[in-house]
Amino acid sequence: MLTGEEIGNELNRSLKLAIDTGEASSIDEARAIFEGYKIGIRVGADIASSATKQVALLTMVNTARRCFLGGVEVEVGKCNANLLVPWRDCRKIDQAIIDLGGTIRDSVGGDLPTIILGNVNDPIRNGFTLRATFDGWIAGVAPIDDEIRLSEIQEFAPSGVLAGSLAVSEAFQHVRGSNTFAGHRAIGLSLWQPDKYSWIEHRDTGPELESLPSNFWLIGLGHLGQAYLWTLGFLPYENPETVQMVLQDYDELVLANDSTSLLTNRKMIGHQKTRAMAEWCVQRGFRTRIVERRFAANFEIEEEEPQVALCGVDNQPARAALEDVGFAQIIEAGLGRGTEEYLAFQMHCFPSERSARDRWSTIDLAQPEDVSEKPAYQSLAEQGVDKCGLTMLANRSVGASFVGAFTSTLVISELLRMAIGAQRYAVIDGSLRSPDSFQFIRNAALLDPFNPGVTAASKEDGQIDRELVA
Repeated sequence: MLTGEEIGNELNRSLKLAIDTGEASSIDEARAIFEGYKIGIRVGADIASSATKQVALLTMVNTARRCFLGGVEVEVGKCNANLLVPWRDCRKIDQAIIDLGGTIRDSVGGDLPTIILGNVNDPIRNGFTLRATFDGWIAGVAPIDDEIRLSEIQEFAPSGVLAGSLAVSEAFQHVRGSNTFAGHRAIGLSLWQPDKYSWIEHRDTGPELESLPSNFWLIGLGHLGQAYLWTLGFLPYENPETVQMVLQDYDELVLANDSTSLLTNRKMIGHQKTRAMAEWCVQRGFRTRIVERRFAANFEIEEEEPQVALCGVDNQPARAALEDVGFAQIIEAGLGRGTEEYLAFQMHCFPSERSARDRWSTIDLAQPEDVSEKPAYQSLAEQGVDKCGLTMLANRSVGASFVGAFTSTLVISELLRMAIGAQRYAVIDGSLRSPDSFQFIRNAALLDPFNPGVTAASKEDGQIDRELVA
């Protein structure tokens, strides 16, 4: 019998929902429930000429295959076009879909929750059919019958991630039956001015990218850290070899990471996170250095090292220490943990009117819900897992990769606005359960422009150097 820690290292963090709610009386029963979840994606021929639509599609497949364990069916018709965005050594759209865990179908089953992307003829109208759409820095999803579609003219890769993650979030909440509004509402966001106007009526689609950030330090390479890399990897760098990252983490990849972390697959299990992600970065053309130690206030960055940190750890002392080692600017995020809060997120930027140490040293973190008395845990106890092991397993967080993907668009857009010298935010807070409740606080401490180190953006949308990703 595996120990509680070993079970936790293998357990799909989305599947843990069915365990912690008491819905499933065993891990096998929870797995059977999730293997009943399937999703369909129908794609129009216009995806061949849109990098952002391709990013949205790849994000849908990548996030959905980690929680819709019954399968992700993709209908691309006769459009097996060239990839306009870099993904490993794939050159065609169908290669990328299969590599990310999707299945190509001639037609998607009419009974599946379905996402529409692009010019799809005669979209099936079933109990759940959503359209994903974008224009520039704005993206969203809406029921197909609402006939809401943005112009989809201005390309912006993070909007593809935003549209894709929102679509899968709505579909997942729908099949879980946890939110009666999911799939029956129009939700979206402007990544340029998230605190202004309705995303549907917003007319400012944000600037075209002329330069991109090129120098940053990533702290934590799990759920959020890999989501940051996923979104960064689709940015149109003219010369990706000019990008320099420091990657910091100390853990090995375990099977549970495959359920939440967008760049992890089963072949990587047992590898150090830093080395696996460095290999991915090199394949993308980025330069990296690695730090394999816990982050703490026991060192000081050098002048020639990246002055901007992107943090994605859930360790309170590490987050409190973020401003203590010399970074000029910091963008950090965290996610909710439990059966109700796993859809929640927060992003903070420093410096701000409140320091990182003040925010994270004094915050009273809520105690996690005690789920150890739920039937699946009692079943494990009867099989010989001791109380300590059960407690350790119960304290593992519930997670869904689409939440990290969504949050990454907030973080990377904040980094892009930094590089442009545009408006900045101290806090963005909310939950994908109720997007109308998102809160935004502008950062009065960051009014002056700051150059994180920049490099040129590609002038030709979708054109990439295949030798750098082969």
